[in-house]
Amino acid sequence: MGKMVKNLGLYLVMIVLVVSLVNMFLSPVQGPEEYESISYSAFLGSFKEGKIEQVSIEGDNIKGTRNGGKKFSTIAVGIGELAPRLAESGVKVEVLPPVKSPWWVSIMSSLFPTLLLIGAWVFIIYHMQGGNNKVMSFGKNKAKMFLDNRPKVTFADVAGCDESKEELMEVVDYLRDPARFSRLGAKVPKGVLLLGPPGAGKTLLARACSGEAEVPFFSISGSDFVEMFVGVGAARVRDMFEQARKSQPCIIFIDEIDAVGRHRGAGLGGGHDEREQTLNQLLVEMDGFDVSSGIILIAATNRPDILDPALLRPGRFDRHIVVDRPDRNGREAILKVHLRDLKVNENVDLEVLAKRTPGFVGADLANLVNEAALLAARQDKENISMVEFEEAIDRVLAGPERRTRLINDREKEIIAFHEVGHALVAKLIPGCDPVHKISIIPRGHKALGYTLQLPEEDRFLMSKKELMNRISVLLGGRVAEETHFDDITTGAQNDLERATQIARQMVTEFGMSDSLGPVTLGHKQHEVFLGRDIMDEKNYSDEVAYAIDKEVRSIVEECYERVRLILKENFDAHVRIARTLLVEEVIEGSRLDALFEEGIDQVAQVPVETALAVADPLEGSSGT
Repeated sequence: MGKMVKNLGLYLVMIVLVVSLVNMFLSPVQGPEEYESISYSAFLGSFKEGKIEQVSIEGDNIKGTRNGGKKFSTIAVGIGELAPRLAESGVKVEVLPPVKSPWWVSIMSSLFPTLLLIGAWVFIIYHMQGGNNKVMSFGKNKAKMFLDNRPKVTFADVAGCDESKEELMEVVDYLRDPARFSRLGAKVPKGVLLLGPPGAGKTLLARACSGEAEVPFFSISGSDFVEMFVGVGAARVRDMFEQARKSQPCIIFIDEIDAVGRHRGAGLGGGHDEREQTLNQLLVEMDGFDVSSGIILIAATNRPDILDPALLRPGRFDRHIVVDRPDRNGREAILKVHLRDLKVNENVDLEVLAKRTPGFVGADLANLVNEAALLAARQDKENISMVEFEEAIDRVLAGPERRTRLINDREKEIIAFHEVGHALVAKLIPGCDPVHKISIIPRGHKALGYTLQLPEEDRFLMSKKELMNRISVLLGGRVAEETHFDDITTGAQNDLERATQIARQMVTEFGMSDSLGPVTLGHKQHEVFLGRDIMDEKNYSDEVAYAIDKEVRSIVEECYERVRLILKENFDAHVRIARTLLVEEVIEGSRLDALFEEGIDQVAQVPVETALAVADPLEGSSGT
């Protein structure tokens, strides 16, 4: 049916050509050089004058010969008694029967318009269905089925989530040898829910599970179930499970299940009827699984908080597997997987790259490796060196360099002192993450410079002192401008916003305020229909709100004065390092340590202007 619909236009053209050719060959051929067309009145005049020698009558068509051998043709409406009169006057008359077309030509001529309309209608319906070759089959599921062409990915291609792979190995073992489990009376989970941030490798794990088990693999997205027509989603769920039962043992993978499995009845106007019907059918189908069946349902989502509780209960999604951001060892393992087929220089240190990429997930690391490969190819290198990886990390974190952006000398000087202020505070306060790089090269769409700090190890908890240190580092750029130029700019806008946010979280969420005590103030309004917290409920009085604002301001001002004292005591080092940054534009962490200990006569001499006139708004950003 799909091929016929696809070639419908060609079939219609062929039918038109066949009918036209038949009509052309069966129609009598009349050339203007053989017969002269005359009017019926002229024919009657010639007949009265006795100039007609011979005529041939075929229906209403009259053809004949006049005196002199001239041939003529005319059309008469109602022959009547014309033929007897012609014969009586001595004209040779020949009456021919009308030509009849074959019966199939008549049928084709009458059915062709109907077939044309039907074909056009089928053609339109086909394209309304998005070209999926399923005309008028709205209830058919859109799952992609993989048999011999199943994903070739195995667990060896997945790194950075060893615990998740161990959990899924039970599913693989069951699909390979279900008798081993049934012999002991064990029940394998009907459903496995993969939870984790975007790009952490949930879909890759599901594909690897299919590749390891070597069973049919059905892949579909949650949004593929819901359509504008009521009941289509439920019908597609039924069709998908019917198809899976015919191919068991098999794996059904539903990506982004939160598109169809959201909490029922949420939102201002109630739930979405079509989505709720689809979810209800999915719940029924999961309950209908036979204990001995070989169908395993794997779903992935990064929003488990908005899923319906009935979907998460035991008996449906029995096992919840967290696919979290990889730690440093996990990132190093992921980089090894992505570098297997690439030409890499010997100087590439994966341990350093893993340390430089805290918070990166698998998709980020894959993008990092690809960026490094593109940079090496752009420079026509034979392999990828550490320089390309370092540049790729900067591109991913802050965006590509924008050396063509024209910044005047005065603003460039402000940016240099601003960024060195961040770096000095981070270096001189114990417990801060070490500074890896300072740059005044514009990157991205608004970063005029950045200071990059990298933690020495993965952190999961933050103490009060560490949060105060982080606020201090954020305020280092603003204090540097005020200390060296006796003025401030808009460059610290993002720093002040982040510092204020941390301080407010310390007071209202973390209970780190001495005056307000260990309490949580404010309650978030969860709207699962919208999927996000749209407002905070103010569960405290105006007096407490005033105290919160006062405490937040006190924390920020305390850090501000602390930073002012640090930079004032290290004024000469600040100037020395800022001058060097103006010349070199980029300073690595080791170079920063050396400059801090050097004398001013050992670095480039760049005049420092203490006057400041800012013409345009400045948007700098700290990499802390």
